[in-house]
Amino acid sequence: MGRQVVAIVGRPNVGKSSLFNALAGEKIAIVQDSPGVTRDRIYADVTWLDKQFSLIDTGGIEMDTSDVILSHMRTQAEIAIETADVIIFMTDVKQGVTDADYHVADMLRKSGKPVVLVVNKVDNFDKYSADVYEFYNLGIGDPIPIGAKAKLGLGDMLDVVLDLLNQNELEEIEDERPKIAIIGKPNVGKSSLINRICGENRVIVSDIAGTTRDAIDTDVKWHGKEFVFIDTAGLRRKNKIKEEIERYSIIRTVAAVERADVVILMIDASEGVTEQDAKIAGIAHERGKGMIIAVNKWDAIEKDTYTANKFTDKVREILSFVPYAEIIFISAVTGQRLNKLFELLEAVIMNHQLRVATGVLNEIMTEAVAMQQPPTDKGKRLRLYYITQVSVKPPTFVIFVNDKNLMHFSYQRYIENKIREAFGFRGTPIKIIIRERKGKDQ
Repeated sequence: MGRQVVAIVGRPNVGKSSLFNALAGEKIAIVQDSPGVTRDRIYADVTWLDKQFSLIDTGGIEMDTSDVILSHMRTQAEIAIETADVIIFMTDVKQGVTDADYHVADMLRKSGKPVVLVVNKVDNFDKYSADVYEFYNLGIGDPIPIGAKAKLGLGDMLDVVLDLLNQNELEEIEDERPKIAIIGKPNVGKSSLINRICGENRVIVSDIAGTTRDAIDTDVKWHGKEFVFIDTAGLRRKNKIKEEIERYSIIRTVAAVERADVVILMIDASEGVTEQDAKIAGIAHERGKGMIIAVNKWDAIEKDTYTANKFTDKVREILSFVPYAEIIFISAVTGQRLNKLFELLEAVIMNHQLRVATGVLNEIMTEAVAMQQPPTDKGKRLRLYYITQVSVKPPTFVIFVNDKNLMHFSYQRYIENKIREAFGFRGTPIKIIIRERKGKDQ
């Protein structure tokens, strides 16, 4: 399964961004001593004791407010809560338990999610330890004292978070069916595509509302093969979230991509490819997912002989970091090229889990080295000893060399291209790890 999601929530100005920055290892969120400064929810990948998870920072929750920004922040936090596997509920020892804390606690209880209650700004355990007991009154578990800015108590807190994540993992039954996340900006037609797939007579569908996650999983059988589609669009209709606010879509995207094997990135043909599309594609690329770029609303575009080629060139230019992604022009409303989309999906799913024999890999590498000599530096030449595939989803290879500092990016890309020439790997990223092997022909 993919990385799990942990969300930090709480009322404004309790130190959520300070904790996020301490765990993420870099200053990503803006921290300022006035309520409501964290405008955008931000996410980062965190590793603790070899366990990786995605961490989400949210704006503060103001339960009763007419302030537009604060109400938007509350909506963000609600999405984060419904998407997360575990929630860190943050409070402030110096302000004590407030009415707003009680409201947030009620909200978390209703969510049914595992909650870690954290009391921040405990910079001196002897001084504040008695004050921490007050937070038992929230009735949401044992309070854990921390000092986010000084990085005090974070290990104890993370141990509890990991215990809850591991419990979640044990409770989940591993589903072997390929999972496909439909991602993209709001209003590009993600829901229309799901609805079109579900509307076909050949498709048997049952909607299962995810009990612990934000998306609705749709079971689809297409020409006898089963898929699980993870829809990231418009699923919280009861909250009437304004989907045009682009930042709201990011957390759904992160959570859906974590669970998926392959993503379909939808782009609006009438808008063209945008920076926001690049950000969304980047989330999937960083996590090693197979990718199909579906240019939607193609039926509404005036076309000549060169229209598709020009659009493809523009996509390749702006999304240059995913040259492996397959591109298809579709119409979710009319069902144009839906059969072709499923054919592509099957190919990308197969490539994403393709294994190559070690002997064949080494033949390709030897031939590649003979055709183009490895780089040298100060008279020392890079030597490539051996290559082997160590995992799939995405296909991951280890190359043993004499000195990994000599492996220039361009030569690594050259080897990757030779592997792709031999085996295709269309639609899937390839990960290459360089390791040194000492004591052999230095």
